[in-house]
Order: sequence, then structure tokens, then C-alpha cells
Amino acid sequence: MKQIGLSARAMQENPALGAWLAGVGIAVRPIDIAVNPARDEIRILAADEISRATVRDILIESGENVAPSLILSSKGMPARIRFGFDDMAFGLAMIAELVRPVVRPAVGEPESAIYLKLAEKVACSDATVLVLGETGTGKEGIARFIHAASPRAAKPFVAVNCAALPDTMLEAILFGHAKGAFTGAAGASEGLFRAAEGGTLLLDEIAEMPIVLQAKLLRAIQEREVLPVGATQPVKIDVRIIAAANRELATEVAEGRFRADLYWRLNVMPLALKPLKARRLDIRAITAALILRHTREGESVAWPTANALDRLMAHDWPGNVRELDNVIQRALLLRMGDRIEADDLAIEVMAQVVPQLSVVAAVAPSTVAPASIAPAAGNLAAVARASEAEAIRVALDEAGGKRLLAAARLGISERTLRYRLAEMRERQAA
Repeated sequence: MKQIGLSARAMQENPALGAWLAGVGIAVRPIDIAVNPARDEIRILAADEISRATVRDILIESGENVAPSLILSSKGMPARIRFGFDDMAFGLAMIAELVRPVVRPAVGEPESAIYLKLAEKVACSDATVLVLGETGTGKEGIARFIHAASPRAAKPFVAVNCAALPDTMLEAILFGHAKGAFTGAAGASEGLFRAAEGGTLLLDEIAEMPIVLQAKLLRAIQEREVLPVGATQPVKIDVRIIAAANRELATEVAEGRFRADLYWRLNVMPLALKPLKARRLDIRAITAALILRHTREGESVAWPTANALDRLMAHDWPGNVRELDNVIQRALLLRMGDRIEADDLAIEVMAQVVPQLSVVAAVAPSTVAPASIAPAAGNLAAVARASEAEAIRVALDEAGGKRLLAAARLGISERTLRYRLAEMRERQAA
């Protein structure tokens, strides 16, 4: 990747910045701001160097009592970021995110940066790659990064999830089919191998491929040709294969669910992705990436507090990046203030509350004392309203006043709970 320019003033005011960027694999070089930058050059400048800045630059301001903020570049103005000492770690992660190439995964761990360097080396060859890792760790992102860093970058990148396609259709989808090859085949289809001609084909969840089809895949990789369903002549292909799996393929081979010869053909260059809980500093970098991704144009960027970051980095993330993405989206939607507080992170809701929803929703009304739901006899609507109001009060008490948690306990959305509370206030006022 290209080096990022760093002015002497920005370096002096932020002595940790250069080392931080280098540690996550982003190369920097000192620059003279009096020299006009190249057309596509990105530079990091001090805030008071704005007169020399272009729309591609980033202006940085930091200090002891500076409130964090980020204004993205727009209308010819450069991006402007400011933060105090308490928010420095996340501020540096935000800067790394602003200068990171789109195809490069967000990382904060030096070990993850080394992993990406290895992936870049692998990309320069045409070797088949096997990416292993738990669901949600970013296997497709690594595959796209390898493709983008390879000589095949200008050609197609095609991804197929082998687990998401019917077994009966997978062969035709991969290898193509001739006209009339089966019922409904009104025309011929080239298949995904030929759609990726000259580029890269990602076979995700390769462990789910039927063992009968594995033999045909092996031949396609070895002979560099495919035989479309219903055809009599094979078709030559020029495709790089990247396979991905969330299960250990060696174990699948030992248990007879995966062909050993295909395993060895795929396992030329294995790359294993650690789960997110083993990449704590990546959590901060990925959080910065997700916040920017989910901030709509014109909206202010919400910064997490130090306590919120601590909570994110302490969680085990059984759902890996997908779970983190869900948590960040919820926090951005439900936060009460300008910043994301620790209480805005409903991390435990899915793990602890949701399995109990049906039970809680069913028993909550019955736990209300009869005296509290005894309006005029025979008025069932009033009884129902009183019962609902009492259930809401109980849920809020048990949730410590947190509406999101209370809504989960009641089995309703937080928005519905807000409506119910508004209705209760209106009835009380009347």
C-alpha cells in the first residue's frame, strides 16, 4: 500500500501516531507541507496547517481537555479529527481507519498486521489458498484482500457459499450446464468457474460440499477445466481458487466427510484466522470501521467512551465480527447522548434475555397482584391496560430502568415500549 504523509507538526503533537500506524501495517513517511502533494496522496497534518490541506488530507488536533469529534471530508474540505488524552487510543484507531485502503481489513493488533503481510505475499503467487476460521471472523474479507493484492485484481472476484445452495443445483451452478441438460434448462449457463475467468473464485463453507461433487471439483482444480452438466467437451479455465471453512478439514477427512486428495489440493497455502476474542486490539479497530460504516452522511460521528471500549474489549464475542456489528448498530440507534456509553451496549441481551422471553412474557401478567388490576367490573379493556401497565413497571424495575432490557424481557421492541409508556403517561395526565 502507498505510504501516508505525516507532517512534522502533526508528528510532534502526536508522538504515538507514527508508531501506531506502522504497528498496524500502515506505512508513513515525513513530508514537507510546502511541497505540493501528488494527485492521490493522503497526508496527516496538524489542525493549524489547514491552509496547505487538500480534500484528501486529515487534520488532527489533540490536547488534554479536547472533546472528541470527527468531521468527514466534504465540499472540498479535509477531514478533521480532534480528541483528548482519554480518547487517544480510539482517536488513533479512527485515523488508521480513515487512511486504510478499502480492500484492506481493519486491524489493530500487530500480529494481525503481520498476518495481512503474509496474505499479501500469498496474493503475489497463484497458489490455492485455504482460509480457516470460526463463522464471522472475516474469511471472505481476507479472500477479497488476497484477490485485490494479486495480479488478478482487475478480473472478477466471485464468491459462492456451498452451504447455501441445494446439492442438486450446486454442480450446475459451479460448472455450468448445456441447454436442455435437465428439466427447466431452457438455455445454457456458463457457471461460476467461467464467470470468474481470469480472476478468483471463493468457495466458502467448502466442508459442506457433497462428497460426490468433491471429485469433480478436484478434477477442475487439477486439470484447469470444467465439464458443464449435459456437455460432452470440457472447457479450459483460468481461475484462482480460494476455499474457506469454519471447521477443521483435517478432522472432516479423518471422519470420512471430506476427500483427502481434495484436502491436500486445497491446502497449498493455509491461513488460519483467530476468533475475535483472541484479537483484542482488533476490536477497537473494527469498532471504528463499523461506526463509520453505519454513520449516515450528514450525521455526527458517535465516539464510544473509554468505559464502553473497555466493555467491548472484555467481551468474548462468540459471534465474532457479526456479533460486534450487531452491537454497534444497536448502540448507534439506541444511545441516549452524543457518545456511546457502556450502558448503550446491549451485549448480554441476546445471550441472557432472549431465551427467557417466552417465559417472562407469559408469566409477567400473572405475577401482578389482583388488587392492582381491579378497575370497574366487566371492563375487560381497562383490565388489560392495567395488567399491561403493571407488567411494564415490573420489567423496568427488574431491568434497572433500562428500556432496551425491559423491552427484551417483555418480548417487544424498544420502540413499542416507548409508545406504551407514552400512552400510560397520557392516561395518567387525563
